[in-house]
Amino acid sequence: MKTLAICALALAVAAPGVVHAQSLEQWGTAGGWDVMIDPSLGDGCLIQAAYTDGSVVRIGFDRNVGEGYVTAFNAEWGDIVEGETYGILFDLDGQEYDAVATGIYLNGVPGADIYFDNPDFLFDIAAKYTMSIYNENGFVTAIDLGGTMVGLEAAMECQEEMS
Repeated sequence: MKTLAICALALAVAAPGVVHAQSLEQWGTAGGWDVMIDPSLGDGCLIQAAYTDGSVVRIGFDRNVGEGYVTAFNAEWGDIVEGETYGILFDLDGQEYDAVATGIYLNGVPGADIYFDNPDFLFDIAAKYTMSIYNENGFVTAIDLGGTMVGLEAAMECQEEMS
């Protein structure tokens, strides 16, 4: 847990700029997640998993802006507008966080990009079992966070290598 705090603080001093890559570099696997590097995000490391509902989720670090992010894509979310912002609620095993998501598309698949600079949110993701996401219309999706602590620890190792 101490390593997560050190890395989260290190993220806060990274340089600015935002872009999401389409080509990721494989670094490894951990806890059922792929650990990858995103060159367009300042060689920020991330974990990625695909779910049976068609969602692909990424949790990682954007070294260009010094923040963490959660991004989810799903072909069924066709009403998302690129660049538009949406108020959302994260529920992590009953603990709620309000956030703003930005609509994005990756290879024609709609998604939502949520950036955060609160290290507690990263710790909560890693320590919880389920992340449920809600928008103004209600429930959007639930993400099984099993193995996330192990995955994020590997992403931290990856990030240390990229420093």
